[in-house]
Order: sequence, then structure tokens, then C-alpha cells
Amino acid sequence: MGNSTSLVNAKKVSAPQADESQLKNGVSPPKTAAGLLLTDSSLCPVSFNAEAIAILSYPDKLANSTHAQVLVAAKIRSTLVNQQVHSESHFVNEFRSGRRRYFCRAFFVDSGTQDPSHPSIAILLERGPSGLVAMSQVSRQFKLTQREREVLEYALQGLTSKAIANRMNISRNTVRAFLRMIMVKTGVSSRSAMVGKIMMTQPQ
Repeated sequence: MGNSTSLVNAKKVSAPQADESQLKNGVSPPKTAAGLLLTDSSLCPVSFNAEAIAILSYPDKLANSTHAQVLVAAKIRSTLVNQQVHSESHFVNEFRSGRRRYFCRAFFVDSGTQDPSHPSIAILLERGPSGLVAMSQVSRQFKLTQREREVLEYALQGLTSKAIANRMNISRNTVRAFLRMIMVKTGVSSRSAMVGKIMMTQPQ
């Protein structure tokens, strides 16, 4: 049930195409707006908004909407699709556009049809805060699993074990088990020490 709301919302979202005046002006990545992409089952873009174009095309300037369609299709595969063979997720969790870091969230859309050209996946691109922890680096350094990484992300945001459990649709005991494993891997014995250890690994 944890993903049902996201799936329903993704199905109802209407993502306007970026107009050509925005493309010609070479819009830079927006500071707060989220990018939204809808793709078919083959990851070919069906629709996308201006923010998605600005995020994925930066710093290039696009000549027209046809160029945008080609660029988005290429960027989905080169930037958003997870290239790690043994990863638990088909898409990356975060990526960079220029100096900015973005979260990538993908949701499967139940369109009620078998037509492969209909939207099958909604991809949300959200800019993270300037002080965002480089989770990819942390995961590699401490050899975290995908679920441990997800728990750690929520813990770094200050969420309680109960709140994390609700977000991930798992029990509090399972969250605590993940936290204990993260503490073992980071060599600390408390949650506060774990957060401090992670923050100390970040480049200044």
C-alpha cells in the first residue's frame, strides 16, 4: 500500500511539453520546480515538462522540440537508468546536473491498457538541498544495500524509526535492524554517531 498513492498520482499527472521559446533560450535548471517525465515500457519519452528539459539538457541549448525529444530519450538511458548490473533499482536514486544534485524517483503507471505506446513509467526529478549528502559515495564507501541506503537517507532527514517504517511500508523492528547494520558497517554504536560519521565523510 505504500506506493499506491504515488502510482495513482503519477497516472493522473499531466506533464506539459516544453515550448520552443523556452528551449531556444537555453533555460538553466530551475531552483525549486520538479521535472516530470512519462515514458512507455521501452523508456521512450511520451511527455515531459519544461523543468525536466532544463535539468537534463543543462548546459546545452536546444534548437527545437524535436531535438528535446531525442535528448530526453538519450538522457534517460545515459543518466537516469542504473548502470550497475546487480543493483536492486532500475533507476538511479540521485544524479548531478551541473553543480546541482537531484533525486530521481520512478513510479510504474497502471494505464489500464496493453498498448506499449501508452505511459508506463512516471519519473520525478527533484532538486535536493545544497547540503545534501552524496549517498552514492556513502553507499560505496560503507557497502550499504539499497534498503540500508534508503533507511539512512530518511535517518539523515531526521525521521524517527516509526516515520521511516511508514515511508517504507515495513515494521519499526525492521527499520531498527537496518539501522543496527548501518552502525556496524560505519563502526559506530549510536544513531547520532552514525549521522556524525556520515557527515564527516562529505567533502567540504
